[in-house]
Amino acid sequence: MATTTGSSGSVLRSERIAAGILPKVLHSFDMVAIFVGIVLFITNAAVVAGAGAAAYIYWLLGFIAFLIPGAVVTGQLGLMFPGEGSIYVWTHKAFGTFIGFFAGFCAWWPGILVMIASGDAVVSFIQQLNSNWLQAPWQQGVVIIAVIAISLVLSVLRFRVTQNFVNMVFLAYGGAIVLIGLAGVLWLLNGHPAQTSYAASSWALTPKNWTFFGLVILALLGIEVPLNMGVEIADVRAITRYLLWGSVVVMVAYLIATFGVMTAAPSSTYGSPAAVATAVQQGFGVAGRVIGAIVDVIFIGFFIFTTAVYNYSFGRLLFVSGLDRRLPAAMSRVNANKVPWVAVLVQSMISAFFTALAFIIMPYTLKTGFSPTDLSTVVYNILSAAVTVIWCLSMVILFVDVIIIRYKYHEAFARIRLAPDWVFYLCSALGLIASAIGVVVTFVSPWVRQLDTAQWDRWIGGISILSLIVAVAIFFVGQSTIKRDLSDEEVVAQVTNQLPT
Repeated sequence: MATTTGSSGSVLRSERIAAGILPKVLHSFDMVAIFVGIVLFITNAAVVAGAGAAAYIYWLLGFIAFLIPGAVVTGQLGLMFPGEGSIYVWTHKAFGTFIGFFAGFCAWWPGILVMIASGDAVVSFIQQLNSNWLQAPWQQGVVIIAVIAISLVLSVLRFRVTQNFVNMVFLAYGGAIVLIGLAGVLWLLNGHPAQTSYAASSWALTPKNWTFFGLVILALLGIEVPLNMGVEIADVRAITRYLLWGSVVVMVAYLIATFGVMTAAPSSTYGSPAAVATAVQQGFGVAGRVIGAIVDVIFIGFFIFTTAVYNYSFGRLLFVSGLDRRLPAAMSRVNANKVPWVAVLVQSMISAFFTALAFIIMPYTLKTGFSPTDLSTVVYNILSAAVTVIWCLSMVILFVDVIIIRYKYHEAFARIRLAPDWVFYLCSALGLIASAIGVVVTFVSPWVRQLDTAQWDRWIGGISILSLIVAVAIFFVGQSTIKRDLSDEEVVAQVTNQLPT
């Protein structure tokens, strides 16, 4: 049977055959754990704290204008088209082949950068345990590459086994976040004033703190990522459940952690991922050193496993691109565990390469002037900001998708509709505005004190522009190298290792 992937609205090959290749193993709790692993980078609370009391206003604006609209739109599209690849599939339905691939790339590429950022967070927490550890940039790079390698191993195991580990780490992570909030309460009960001023002027939204809204948007990105594994969900009701309960967990957790950091951690630590552990050390007094170390270890474990979550969930975008012949069919090969191992291997190698470039090659060819601790913090924030810009672009497309799909698939939309039409128009408008503002304010001022605005903008702009150029190049190079079309049966045989590529 020939494929029908050329025009807007056509059925992608991956929609037809992915469900027959990958097993249905994900349930509601699994989806919530994946959602939290993707979205809840609790270290973002340490950076947002730099906005002062205005941080709480920015969080609320982000929840109302971005997280909730994104959840509503994602739920509608996910129920209509629960295929593997989420935004890649939905944008194909709305706009066709090229824009579908472009949106998929803009949603996939941040995963490469975030894998490095999560490994970098592990470095920061290890340094929190002992400031004498990982002094050399190359040592930090080796640790990050090791984290990526561990994520690769976890990502090619039987999916149910890996997900069970992720679920356990998710519960421990939740307990550690509660300790951050409790540390703030204990700090106040022991008679200490909050480390952050709550004077009336500190609540103002000013040009000096606008950039923190960009960070809030970053902290809430990834709403649609669990649906990259749409055909692996055992019960379709898990889609709305994870969006509801996952969003609640994320909102509560970010507010708790922000309160704990702003109350107990010194303001000089804001911007460092490890500030969340510092809050625990400060708040628990004489027991703080031990409890803080325990929280450190939990966060180290979480960020190792969340790297695996990024690896296997973003790898599904490469998997479906291979099935649909946007990329070589080999990208969709699955192993004996029915896991797309080539996809996660390729993106692990890409992440490891950029890690080596940033932490091993560049520090010895360019004089950065940063201390070892500063280097990990600066790289973490630069990558996070670049992720914000690129990922927000894919979210802009997502918020447009829902309106186009409402018109193109009116009957299906009305049959599955989660809310009145005006709600989707409102969500689309709010999401578009929030995404656009998130991109703009990211360039307003740096999130770290080690860079001036010009340096910050050059790094963020350069990474973002280069990434988009790469997206376009990959699409056209990939299309030009495809020599012939294949039937569904031939593609299935290839990816399951029954025929040579």
